[in-house]
Amino acid sequence: MLVTSTKLINTPIMSMQTGAPLGFISAPVIDPDSLKIIAFLLTGPTLTNANILDVKSIREYSSLGMIIDGVEELAAPGDVVKIDKILDLNFHLIDLKVETKKGSKLGKVTDYTLTIEDYMIQQLIVKRPPLKALIDPELVISRKEIVEVTDDKIIVKDEEKVIKKRAEKEDFIPNFVNPFREKQPGFAPADIKNSKH
Repeated sequence: MLVTSTKLINTPIMSMQTGAPLGFISAPVIDPDSLKIIAFLLTGPTLTNANILDVKSIREYSSLGMIIDGVEELAAPGDVVKIDKILDLNFHLIDLKVETKKGSKLGKVTDYTLTIEDYMIQQLIVKRPPLKALIDPELVISRKEIVEVTDDKIIVKDEEKVIKKRAEKEDFIPNFVNPFREKQPGFAPADIKNSKH
């Protein structure tokens, strides 16, 4: 299942033991090498120092929120070395600049989609610069188009290829005729009046 990052913010973390929320997602922890969310930072009045949720501890994502066994699944800073290393990078995907290999500026990341099954980021939603926004205000870039991720930008394949792939998907024309939208040949409203005697 694909979800947007903005939908995950403020998602409740539910405890199976108590049936009550332990806290709410405040931010993802993203590994820039794999573009994968490895943990979530949590906020909430009952949380103390343990405010990190490793995605491996999530049992299910449902309409109630993210379900975990209990509060013992939460970690504090310094508990998990891999998560601490990623936190030290202070990497944030939102507002990161997106450029092509040739240096053409495509815009900034405003959102992204990810698969809940593995927390891999699948698409970047990029807001275009003012002049380019007149033609195409937003780009959706697949992770397959990403060449490199640095501290201050994401480099993707050539702009023409990115835009062409998007256009190919949007050029779908349904293979049916809606009889209520199109005037049928040989039929006019006057035919209804003439048929009633």
